[in-house]
Amino acid sequence: MTAMEHWPTQLYTVGEYAALGETEFRTELQEGHLLMSPSPKRRHVLGIRALARQIEDQLPGGFEWEVLTEIDLDLGLVPPDQPGTVRQPDLMVGDGLAFERAEDNGETMKAADVLLVVEFVSPGSRRMDYKIKRSEYADAGIRHYWIVDVKEPISLRMCELTETSGYVDKGEVIGGFTTAEPFPMTIDLASLVRRRAEG
Repeated sequence: MTAMEHWPTQLYTVGEYAALGETEFRTELQEGHLLMSPSPKRRHVLGIRALARQIEDQLPGGFEWEVLTEIDLDLGLVPPDQPGTVRQPDLMVGDGLAFERAEDNGETMKAADVLLVVEFVSPGSRRMDYKIKRSEYADAGIRHYWIVDVKEPISLRMCELTETSGYVDKGEVIGGFTTAEPFPMTIDLASLVRRRAEG
């Protein structure tokens, strides 16, 4: 990880952003602007890890799906020579072979190769997750978007892409649920962040 002596003010393409390499901060790129995020809290991290395990255990056979956490994702909203948008979803499920090719070629993962993106809501990210990223992920053509809130009771909002009107809200669930989309799985939300018994 390298420290940036001066926070850059120029507008970046996706390629220029990738060339910056790792920084001491968690960063994303929004329409060419560098955005800095604080480190996630404990419940946030535990929830991501637990959900990733649950999804990995239920990936359908015969497909090369892969679950990744906190990896740069090029949303492909503009031509490569224009100020771009790169998000770092808390969790995403996509084409593992395409992810491997991108990594081997030194490229950023592409939204076209992603089936599901999940964001975990932080105290300062509510508008970003429910409004801005929801719109961006829909524009990028990502078919399924889940928003998880780890406040008690833990809840998950499912959004599914339509042909004409962006994401349609498929509702919010609490506790556990079974879904057929994007592939058959059962998710136990209550177990994402377990409270330790006192005494």
